[in-house]
Amino acid sequence: MDKISKSLVAFFVAFGLFSFSTSNASKEVTHTKKSVVATDTITWKLLGDIKYQKKTVKDYGEVEFPVVNTKLKTLSKKAVIISGFIIPIDSKNYAISKNVFAACFFCGKSGPETLAGIKFKGDLPKLKTDQYVTLKGTFRYNETDIEDWIYHIDNAEIISK
Repeated sequence: MDKISKSLVAFFVAFGLFSFSTSNASKEVTHTKKSVVATDTITWKLLGDIKYQKKTVKDYGEVEFPVVNTKLKTLSKKAVIISGFIIPIDSKNYAISKNVFAACFFCGKSGPETLAGIKFKGDLPKLKTDQYVTLKGTFRYNETDIEDWIYHIDNAEIISK
């Protein structure tokens, strides 16, 4: 390559690198007083990291039982924070979901690991289907009862709506 070609290539490489960089000097920072919500302790990605083991159950035949990952087992009976969509189960029970109702596992779009049963601390709050909330509560998992949720959030409190 001749000297001019090398210079042109160097120019375009430098131009490309600097044109996509961000500059803090051009950003306007506005400080407002807002409540800060902690980062979720339990993510849907972590809850989705699950395996299943086939076992035969007298009344159901062959059933896939959940095998919860080690990280989640260490969070059992500990305070956690989780965000998701509210799914009413009946007049007294709610679940929190990774997805809105139309895409939750009841409709065949996901698996049972995308929901967690909620038991609220105190009075049952009024919540709407698909309302996005952040909850703080005690995490519990279930690997043995096929008629119950795999995941639970007990003593739940809404920390953000």
